[in-house]
Amino acid sequence: MKTFYFSLLASLFTLISFAQEKKAEVDVNIDKGGGDNNWYASPLIWIIGAAVFILLLVALTRGRSRA
Repeated sequence: MKTFYFSLLASLFTLISFAQEKKAEVDVNIDKGGGDNNWYASPLIWIIGAAVFILLLVALTRGRSRA
């Protein structure tokens, strides 16, 4: 009797697992049509930002060594 219940339960789990096999098709398009106007994609912005960060870091470390 246990074998019958186990077989029935295994068949049920198999049916449930096959029922979830369909893949969802999601198509997300976030292109706003504005071209390539991302300011953060410009290498010049990254270079200027890195230079400012390094200058601030140097200023903060020099200010602490005097104290």
